[in-house]
Amino acid sequence: MTATAVLDQRAARRPWPRILLPVLPAVLLVLVAVLGPLLAAHPIDKPVTAPYGEAGTDAVLGGDQLGRDVLSRLLHGGSALIGSALTVAVVVTLLATLLGCFAVLSPRLGRLVERIADTAILLPPVLGIMLLALAWPGGGRLAITLAAIVLGVPYAVRIVASAAAPLATAGFIEAAIASGEGTAHLALREILPNLRATILALFGLRFVDAVYVISMAGFLQLGPQPPEADWALMIRENGPGILLNSWAVVAPALAIGLLAISVNLAANALAPATARKAALR
Repeated sequence: MTATAVLDQRAARRPWPRILLPVLPAVLLVLVAVLGPLLAAHPIDKPVTAPYGEAGTDAVLGGDQLGRDVLSRLLHGGSALIGSALTVAVVVTLLATLLGCFAVLSPRLGRLVERIADTAILLPPVLGIMLLALAWPGGGRLAITLAAIVLGVPYAVRIVASAAAPLATAGFIEAAIASGEGTAHLALREILPNLRATILALFGLRFVDAVYVISMAGFLQLGPQPPEADWALMIRENGPGILLNSWAVVAPALAIGLLAISVNLAANALAPATARKAALR
């Protein structure tokens, strides 16, 4: 093994400790939220204390407005939120990536996508969620998830198209066109691999945005309904008793904030590493 190869391996390994530091909290928080129902000490609908009871042995974080264990409901309330936000982030990122890569290669498609995105961006997110949720009685979390996807794609397409536009006129694209490659090959094999950092960063932003959008809908009771355990719904339900047992409101609020921040930091930490790996290739 040459000295140059050794230095290259060391350079590739060096960033990982700095990458794992912001990634690890996000992984741990997601694992706790997903495995939370298995760790809960009480059923989510069983009163174990007086209404807004103080923290004690039976309820580490006290009770909510009906005396149910706040910690048990907190452990149950994260898996559905993360699943919905992950679905939104994956679908939005995938659709935006495909549309953005193809749009920069086809002027007609690019103009169509741009006009649709401009029109969709004019619709306020809250209004869009309310319209879809009210038009779909009983849609619940599924309706909110679909609304978040529809409202998130226009913004994401703009980001991908902006990043892909300089690549569409690059020399390697002209060489591929001259060799007879089709549009699908240009978009998926030439442009897409050079957008890994942008796509990963976009995924992190879409996940964070989905967490906030779905949480806002839950706070407005447009998605999950009582007695379902949901972090945003817990904040709304226990708001009147925040002075009696602040953990009933503070704990789910902290969980939502930490989830969004940790996932965003993890995506930002992974994006430069992906970019460096692509550049080395």
